[in-house]
Amino acid sequence: MDNKQFVTQIADINENFTQWYTDVVLKTELVDYGPVKGTMVIRPYGYAIWENIQKDMDRRFKETGSKNAYFPLLIPMSFFTKEAEHVEGFAPEVAVVTHAGGEKLDEPLAIRPTSETVIGNMYSKWIHSYRDLPVIMNQWCNVMRWEKTTRPFLRTSEFLWQEGHTVHATEEEAMEETIKMLNVYRDFMEETLALPVVCGKKTEKEKFAGAVATFGLEAMMLDGKSLQSGTSHYLGQNFAKAFDIKFLDKDSALKFGYTTSWGTSTRMIGAVIMAHGDQRGLVLPPKIAPIQAIIVPIAVHKGGVLEKASEIENLLVKVGIRAETDRRDMSPGWKFNEWEMKGVPLRIEIGPRDIENNQAMLFRRDTLEKMVVSLDNLAETVTALMDTIQKNMYLKSKANRDSRIVTADSLDGILAGVEGKNFVKAGWCGCRECEDKVKEFASATARVMVDEEGVPERCAICGKPAKHNVIFARAY
Repeated sequence: MDNKQFVTQIADINENFTQWYTDVVLKTELVDYGPVKGTMVIRPYGYAIWENIQKDMDRRFKETGSKNAYFPLLIPMSFFTKEAEHVEGFAPEVAVVTHAGGEKLDEPLAIRPTSETVIGNMYSKWIHSYRDLPVIMNQWCNVMRWEKTTRPFLRTSEFLWQEGHTVHATEEEAMEETIKMLNVYRDFMEETLALPVVCGKKTEKEKFAGAVATFGLEAMMLDGKSLQSGTSHYLGQNFAKAFDIKFLDKDSALKFGYTTSWGTSTRMIGAVIMAHGDQRGLVLPPKIAPIQAIIVPIAVHKGGVLEKASEIENLLVKVGIRAETDRRDMSPGWKFNEWEMKGVPLRIEIGPRDIENNQAMLFRRDTLEKMVVSLDNLAETVTALMDTIQKNMYLKSKANRDSRIVTADSLDGILAGVEGKNFVKAGWCGCRECEDKVKEFASATARVMVDEEGVPERCAICGKPAKHNVIFARAY
């Protein structure tokens, strides 16, 4: 089966991007639909990507002083009533347990949509003195948000994530933590996911329910839409007061702490798919690819071919490359197409003639280029190529993103920009009415404020003096 026939199993990326995405995540065996509407089963190939993400992020978190913990899945509903804005923001998405053990519960229990409330409750028990601060914890877990419209990885009723929760003695320390974690996320996304992101503060309308300020990371997908890939929240004393998180300070005064929370999820896998993929399927950055190099033996019936393939695999594994040999009884062409669809960064072809000439044929998934290399320095070549592919994917995605950030000074300009599949940078007066007008007129939302790039003189919507420079975009 040639590649042209093979990719007919996937919708045209340019004509139906949404269907292309669904086809890719199912046909590459990243996920399957769960038996309950809105849930997904993450299959081994998809979960291996998550494990690589988790390993890298976990290291970065621990380097900042964060420690991992685990908190309960079930949260008393009364906890959600303690922070009014928080309960209002999450009420429509909360799944509730009312019966257990054949009996009605005295108090309904929420299946965690996020853990600020239960963690706040525990922190109030653990924190007594300024000597106990700061508290910096993270948990890897699942959460549930009863979504009406779902799509694998992007928005499902249950998903995997990490959520960091910290307590500090001062506002300054808490804000410093909020921005620090925003930058940790940015570095991870750019260095590991090869995903350029626009960082900035969210508007009041778009901020996290219960936060004083939310900072987000927005990534551009191939169809020009934005995907919020992570958030970091400064919660002020809102949750500290709601859950009585107090400490005795150096001046012997009892004070409320200042808290933060920050999180990313399996949604990042969706971002990687939609930012790097092509008509053939996935294109995975080497740093998170479950298989970095797939070895395809040619003419396996010939003596010595499988043995040489195994020798190459062992050599690469020894130098830290995630390499595997495809020994299945299928044609090389079929294997080529499948591994291209699965986004493996590098394919190594080895056959009798290659062995004779002490060489192998390499195929780069990111550029679709082939090259002949000597077996004598194969390990060094492959190792160097992993870095080259990783950097090239980031630069390609960044060039695409940068070429599609346009400016607008009118509502019509914002509409034209998003219709053209762009991020639109425009002045905004700070008025909720103008923000709502953009959503109604252009089906776009304020993603983040980028005031550090300079604020335009006028609001693009109403013409009044602008207070902020905003990125407007249609979003997932």
